[in-house]
Amino acid sequence: MKFRVFTEPQQGATYGQQLAMALTAERLGFDAFFRSDHIRAMGAEGPAGASDGLPGPTDSWVTLGALARETSTIRLGTLVTSLTFRHPGMLAIQVAQVDEMSGGRVEFGFGAGWFEAEHAAYGIPFPKKRFDLFEEQLEILTGLWATPSGSTFDYPGTHYTLVDSPALPKPVQQPVPVILGGGGAVRLPALAARFAHEFNVPFRSDHVIAEQFARVRAAAEAIGRDPGSLVYSAALTTTAGATDAEYRARAERIGRDPLELAREGIGGTAQQVIDRIAGLRELGVETLYLQVLDFDDLDVLEFLASEVLPQVA
Repeated sequence: MKFRVFTEPQQGATYGQQLAMALTAERLGFDAFFRSDHIRAMGAEGPAGASDGLPGPTDSWVTLGALARETSTIRLGTLVTSLTFRHPGMLAIQVAQVDEMSGGRVEFGFGAGWFEAEHAAYGIPFPKKRFDLFEEQLEILTGLWATPSGSTFDYPGTHYTLVDSPALPKPVQQPVPVILGGGGAVRLPALAARFAHEFNVPFRSDHVIAEQFARVRAAAEAIGRDPGSLVYSAALTTTAGATDAEYRARAERIGRDPLELAREGIGGTAQQVIDRIAGLRELGVETLYLQVLDFDDLDVLEFLASEVLPQVA
């Protein structure tokens, strides 16, 4: 099982804080550092807990480009880039550039977007029907990256039209790993079977995680793809402590009820976290995104790396 640190900088984090966490995660042997792609702090609307968001949002791909030059081994990505923020042609350039800057360490989590308030706050259109846009953008992004050098790419879509594109620059990785995820029951598993390297279920119950994995496996089989060629992952809010009191203090600092977090996320003492991860492995989780919300508490990463990961990795 692989373990990745997943953060929510829109809740309040400078670039320096993100760099410190990424470097700590790299030093401790975590597989990847991922961040959300949001531009407004969330309260009750989302999974990240209430916050005033100070000092303000940071752009995910600007941040990842900088981290690409200041790290050396850890993989980098988004969970997930919102289709509403960038035109697919420009997004293809951004991702390919950061992949080159990192020496081929980028993974591209991609989603349709859901947080309408952040779009209103910054004057960004928020189409009510986004899934057709999502499918076309996937076709464009993967098509641009896969077009051989010296050839051009055309796309006569309903929502996007590309004519005679040089399809440059090329990413280092061929293909760039694409991560899709969520709770959609029909169209999302079908798209994952077509386009994804990895399928992720974020912030759902064990029952839903198992159900979604089964849907994706069935969708892959339906098009003749080996279901085992996909990576199956989950993302859950995480904190832990050497004692129950330490765990409770950390949970309360991130605005979580300790009992609820232990039941619905990943929380507790080392053995409790080890047991929880073992249960997720039994569901088929191969990669686990540990959503770490307190940028000022890098000690929790130290604790997880020393007391938990050696027992479960």
